[in-house]
Amino acid sequence: MAYTENKAYELISAAHERGRLGHAFILIGDAHAGVERLAARLAQMLNEPAADAAGLDLFGEAPEPAPKELDELQGDLVRVIRPQSKSRRISKEDIRDLEKALHTVASEGKWKIGIIRDAERMGVEAENAFLKTLEEPPPSCLLLLLTNSPQRLLPTILSRCVRLPLIAGEKKRERSSSEEHLLKALVAHAKQGFGMLAHALTLKGAFSQVLTKRKTEISKGNDACLKEEVTLYKQSTEGDWLKRREEYYKALTESEYLLDRTVLIDVLIAWLGDIVRSKCGAERLDYPEYAEFTSHLAEAESMESLLARMESIEELRSILETNAQEQLALEVGFMKAFG
Repeated sequence: MAYTENKAYELISAAHERGRLGHAFILIGDAHAGVERLAARLAQMLNEPAADAAGLDLFGEAPEPAPKELDELQGDLVRVIRPQSKSRRISKEDIRDLEKALHTVASEGKWKIGIIRDAERMGVEAENAFLKTLEEPPPSCLLLLLTNSPQRLLPTILSRCVRLPLIAGEKKRERSSSEEHLLKALVAHAKQGFGMLAHALTLKGAFSQVLTKRKTEISKGNDACLKEEVTLYKQSTEGDWLKRREEYYKALTESEYLLDRTVLIDVLIAWLGDIVRSKCGAERLDYPEYAEFTSHLAEAESMESLLARMESIEELRSILETNAQEQLALEVGFMKAFG
């Protein structure tokens, strides 16, 4: 079950009031879901000063303090860890520094709070170092892991934290450049209409081009991470450790690529969904800025045809989750959906 930012805050605040607050949470969602804002609110809630009578509202309760950004809260009680270096990784040394900060003595009634932003960017060594703190946390300590990709964290970390998926409010998450490129290709396709194999294969080519570019970007970033680790540890490791790290980054590249491919398939389905919604006269669209083009296709297509095209993309998604050859699956899928 996913929660709004406010509902998640209420649940954690209520647990704290009952003395049942867990020591570690994974807040799952992107910036628009409010994970950073929620983390900042929780840090303020735990360490807010006691209100005097003059500060109470009409109901005799202390109002919530004015919200602050995470960086404003950085200090002796709150430590925020973010990916560092060109490779955007969280290192073992970052986690060691956090551990030391959490074990320093805090004033009575105060909490030590450790916040790890983009927690999925921890390497295996950093995650293993973090496990020690997770398994033996100091008293009055709260650990918050913020991530949009919890599946990339170690199972041993996931099993020791309370997971809170957040849903976005009215603001939608920022689109990636890959999504924008695909949407532009879809708009160009909309001008030509459905029903021609040549146009379907042209769109498939554009889709494949976006995928190839994205895989190159992912591979380049992870190669930089591996190179950094080789430089740091080649003189201090034994056996096949670096070989295993190479295999790890290869698997990570594939995992990130498959995740992005799924997002792009979702874009295709959402775009076709907008055409169906236009056909029904619905006002809400996932891509309202392209309403002119989706409306054009809605007029030219029957509802039966549109639903069949959406079903073809759903079928393509299922096929891609198997060991099917990717390019062949895409070619057949695009011909069925857009030809």
